[in-house]
Amino acid sequence: MAASPGSAPISSTGSSPSSRADATRPGERPKKLHGRRKGRPLSARRSALLDQRRAELLLDPATSPPTDIAALFPARPAGVVLEVGCGGGEHLVHEAVASPSRGFIGVEPFLEGFAKTVAGIDEAGCRNVRLYDGDAAELLDWLPAQSLDRVDVLYPDPWPKRRHWKRRFISAANLDLIARALRPDGSLRVATDIAAYADWTLLTLNPRGDFAWTAQRADDWRRPWPGWPSTRYEAKALREGRVPAYLTFRRV
Repeated sequence: MAASPGSAPISSTGSSPSSRADATRPGERPKKLHGRRKGRPLSARRSALLDQRRAELLLDPATSPPTDIAALFPARPAGVVLEVGCGGGEHLVHEAVASPSRGFIGVEPFLEGFAKTVAGIDEAGCRNVRLYDGDAAELLDWLPAQSLDRVDVLYPDPWPKRRHWKRRFISAANLDLIARALRPDGSLRVATDIAAYADWTLLTLNPRGDFAWTAQRADDWRRPWPGWPSTRYEAKALREGRVPAYLTFRRV
């Protein structure tokens, strides 16, 4: 039995997404990505590497949907994990190196992060990683049903202003897509250092019948997952005194 929300990192300002008029409605999702897609220009070396490896690594949801997710990789993996917002690829590459028999798909629309991920893949010699540089919802809709072992959403943009809550990735519509893509007993993991976003995640997921929060005690969400390598976002949060939460939900 999952722990009750009362044992979770609920803040005094947490409120139900369904109680707000400006929250994302069931079945509704943003029609476009928000936030920057580009920052500083890439170095000549990184730009050349990106051009060289893009065709090999990039997935294209505009093509016919695959019937077999394992066929997206050079060698057929034993299972596939999707990481939404992989940033500079620190966690994605770490996982790919640690589990070479598994396939990993990283989604990162920000060009600098995407290019850094490509560089990390190249340096590590990973052959079990594919990437996508657009809206994760489009990719989830394209992947075969019940094809993913796990979906990781690590330190998503919290969009703290109330008028921007509808932009948050954890939403009813995106969870419908994740539920479709996850195999039975697959897992959704969400890490955040923003208490209000942890509240939002729990209040959005707990009423659903297709996900069950796996926490039994406080340490289940206070402690990082086994083998967790940390990320630069997490290091910054800890320096600034914010305590991360590590939430795991099982696909029912």
